[in-house]
Amino acid sequence: MATILVVDDAAFMRMRMSKILSEAGYDVVQAENGLEAVEKYKASRPDAVLMDITMPEMDGLTALKEIKSHDPAARVAMVTALGQQQIVLEAVKSGAKDFLVKPCEGDRVLAAVSKLCA
Repeated sequence: MATILVVDDAAFMRMRMSKILSEAGYDVVQAENGLEAVEKYKASRPDAVLMDITMPEMDGLTALKEIKSHDPAARVAMVTALGQQQIVLEAVKSGAKDFLVKPCEGDRVLAAVSKLCA
């Protein structure tokens, strides 16, 4: 089964998404900020990434650009709060394949991952 990197500074969101993905049979790697996400991406080469936009250390947009510069084929979906449309547009221009709005419903998380891994 595919490996998914879940990146969010909120432990609750990481745990919730990880639980949804694990129960669906995915292997999950977690990171709590963009800096850690870039390191874990390079180390584990996940099949897809679900990444929060607003985080300490390094935000999701910067981490997306770092990951894409390291691996242009990286498949990343951004996770955003409402009202961040401008950032979402920039993320799509920077190579994000999809985006989810918090709070993420289980079926939407699985649909996004399925689309990323297709």
